[in-house]
Amino acid sequence: MTERGALRVEREQSMLGIGPSTLCWTGDALQVAIDEVCAPLPRRLRGLIRVIPTALCDLSVALDPAGLHRWSPIAPCARVEVRLSNPTLAWSGSAYLDSNSGAACLEDSFETWSWSRASLPDRTLVLYDFKARDCALRSMALQFDAHGTVREREVPPLVSLPSTGWRLQRQTRADAGRQVHVLKTLEDGPFYSRSLLRTSVLGTSARAIHESLSLDRFRSRWVRCLLPFRMPRVAR
Repeated sequence: MTERGALRVEREQSMLGIGPSTLCWTGDALQVAIDEVCAPLPRRLRGLIRVIPTALCDLSVALDPAGLHRWSPIAPCARVEVRLSNPTLAWSGSAYLDSNSGAACLEDSFETWSWSRASLPDRTLVLYDFKARDCALRSMALQFDAHGTVREREVPPLVSLPSTGWRLQRQTRADAGRQVHVLKTLEDGPFYSRSLLRTSVLGTSARAIHESLSLDRFRSRWVRCLLPFRMPRVAR
């Protein structure tokens, strides 16, 4: 999450380089080579991540009425292989790859959003709630199978989750009458949280990755002052 100057960004048809780290398609997998220094405590992060999709999806969804922001679930069903040398760590499991693009600042277009991905035995379910400024809350429930086929599902009821250590409000969606448990908060920041949930969707108990984002928090001056401690800017 280091910001770098334009001279340190390289882009080709199947490769993106940002500083010393690169992403490139190699055959049927996306290979991510990481060589970074963590923040706020400086320590080396090096290794290789391979994301192997079962299929690619060409869906692109406009998230705001003006169409300035789009979300693309590139590989909603995939496997991941992680091999890090610093720290020494290796594991594999289910994966998901998407992309967000925009022609305006997020905080100018949105107030909040909440997103989750549940990996089911033969499919992936993505739940998306987002509140554009001066617009009503919009929700999506999209099911993807291993072939990349997408199907809209009925949006489940809202479920409140415990707020984070930074008092960030969290909510998700789950089957009616079923409880959702936060198994672990993976990232706890003043405007963003990422969590691991135990939930129930489409009649199936599952683990889900969940995100909460408050753009009102993000645009506040006190949060902006904290950003350089977690996202350092390197000119070279």
